[in-house]
Amino acid sequence: MPIKFTTDKININDRRIINGADADVIQLYPMKHTFAWDAYTVGNANHWLPTEINMQKDVEQWRSPIVLTEDERKAFKTVLGFFTTADSIAANNIVIAAYRHITSPECRMYLLRQAYEEAIHTHAYQYIVETLALDEGEIFNMYREVKSIYEKESFILAFNEGIFNPSFKTGTLEADQKFLENIIIFSVIMEGIFFYSSFAVILGFKRQNKMVGTAEEIEYIMRDESQHLNFGIEMVNTIKAEQPELWTPAFQQKMIDHVKEATRLEYQFATTAFPKGIFGMNADSFKQYIEYIADRRLNRIGLPSQFNSQNPFTWMSETIDLSKEKNFFETRVTEYKTGGALEW
Repeated sequence: MPIKFTTDKININDRRIINGADADVIQLYPMKHTFAWDAYTVGNANHWLPTEINMQKDVEQWRSPIVLTEDERKAFKTVLGFFTTADSIAANNIVIAAYRHITSPECRMYLLRQAYEEAIHTHAYQYIVETLALDEGEIFNMYREVKSIYEKESFILAFNEGIFNPSFKTGTLEADQKFLENIIIFSVIMEGIFFYSSFAVILGFKRQNKMVGTAEEIEYIMRDESQHLNFGIEMVNTIKAEQPELWTPAFQQKMIDHVKEATRLEYQFATTAFPKGIFGMNADSFKQYIEYIADRRLNRIGLPSQFNSQNPFTWMSETIDLSKEKNFFETRVTEYKTGGALEW
């Protein structure tokens, strides 16, 4: 749209996540949604590139006939098959759907950073596939050919219907609820549930000192995705505060039902990934972990727990805590102006 000529200054009270003052250009001040700017600066400080992680040990282990069992190989490839397309779906949602409806300049700034990070993640998965000389056709087509992956991604993509339509506009109760639903699906479910169970699989390999280069890639991706999750939840809670009329009991129940369906799909995926179990993890323990994660995500947007399951993988929290001390740049050859200590 054309820029309007006016001598009126922006009023901070006009700033909103959606349906706010004109966002034809990014005018950062006066800044209202400081959580977005904080996320943007953290993202810049945490910049990394997948090709600078040493994958030599992974190559040796993958080629070895004795290091990995067939069940471990199946789990590894199935998780990688989900990952290879998942981040591109998230990027498309930002670039094609979400960005144009956001009227908070600082939120737009972080979304630009987030979209770039999704590209880095997609690059990382390709780098892993290429380095290990995996069958690219097998891995990259799993979202079409493996039913549990197909159903997860179809579930997510269904919530883009309407939002992707060029004629879609916020400003009505129905449209604003549709947009809020989209943010919840991508933040709480896609990045907060679907990603985390797959993270646990790869970090399970690391605990056995297997595929440690891949695990390091995933640790950096998990750090980014944790930031994406936190940002999305902040947006959800801010929209709730700015437009409380959207948060009706019926809408809340609908979100709870979506999370319940997502946990079912994720349990189905876990059964596909390791039907016999690996490293002491099996589909039943993953069901408990998925339910535990789902309750945490619901609570953070003000919704009640639905499962009340305990965390069977307490080492996941320990791994995240220990990773705070990890410094990707200690073994780098190329110098960067900004260091990238692994902070969550």
